[in-house]
Amino acid sequence: MRGLFKRFKEGLKRQTPTFQKAFDGIFSGAKLDSDALEELEEALYTADFGAETVQEIIEEIQAAYKADKSMRGEDAARIGARVLEQVLEGAEGRVTVGQHQPEVICLVGVNGSGKTTTSAKLANLYQNDGYKVLLGACDTFRAAANEQIQHWANRLSIDIVSSQHGADSAAVAFDAYEAAKSRGRDIVILDTAGRLHTKSNLMKELEKLHRVIQKQEPSAPHHSWLVVDGSLGSNSIEQARMFHKSFPLTGLIVTKLDGTSRGGAIVGIYRELKLPIYFVGLGEQPDDLQPFSAANYARAIFGITDETA
Repeated sequence: MRGLFKRFKEGLKRQTPTFQKAFDGIFSGAKLDSDALEELEEALYTADFGAETVQEIIEEIQAAYKADKSMRGEDAARIGARVLEQVLEGAEGRVTVGQHQPEVICLVGVNGSGKTTTSAKLANLYQNDGYKVLLGACDTFRAAANEQIQHWANRLSIDIVSSQHGADSAAVAFDAYEAAKSRGRDIVILDTAGRLHTKSNLMKELEKLHRVIQKQEPSAPHHSWLVVDGSLGSNSIEQARMFHKSFPLTGLIVTKLDGTSRGGAIVGIYRELKLPIYFVGLGEQPDDLQPFSAANYARAIFGITDETA
């Protein structure tokens, strides 16, 4: 767990200085004043935590200060982390592999969210955990998609089923499932084409893929995860809402958290849709995709330096 906490701290380090400055500013004078609180409030809004969460954090800090006038910036940061943990209670998604043979994970999302790279990283993570994994390259729309995912599969020694550019993505999903079943794979991960959630024809293509998979296995796909670009901030909430309406989601993967100061959007998505967060992307390397931990996220984002606080 210590290694995971370190990864979260490193991945979210852009967030920490902003909050640390605000927390230190709150207690630089003899009393907690409105200007200092306003600075902290602004920092929290800028990070896209949302009005409800921001107010909960501010109110908790104010109440704690009334009870203890000797509070320091570090104490306020711990309060912020504790409030986030409470808000994110139940947000940690976990997969129990072995309930289905194979377990089908379908990744969806808009263009540029990092879906294809995430598919490969996810396959690598499960493979390193000892599971037999197969990738289904169902993004037959984007010209370079096959080459990209094939490159990752070769690099990480992952079994893959693909087709030519322009092929029927539902047919590729069918073939991937059949191959995973016949080869005794534990998990099949389907990488679908990126699509705007506002384009009804592309969303219908996803629905077709869903129907084809269910003809083979009525309970599949067992996991439908939206891959969200964490740097989009609160804009990602609308994405999640629209995808969830057309293609019922069971969870999220949030990417690119290492390159953004808007990492609070995770909280807004979870508060609205109550979709569990399975993994977060904290860098470009294969092992930078990490299982989501509410405690690690909250403590890292507020600059808490130890795990047990």
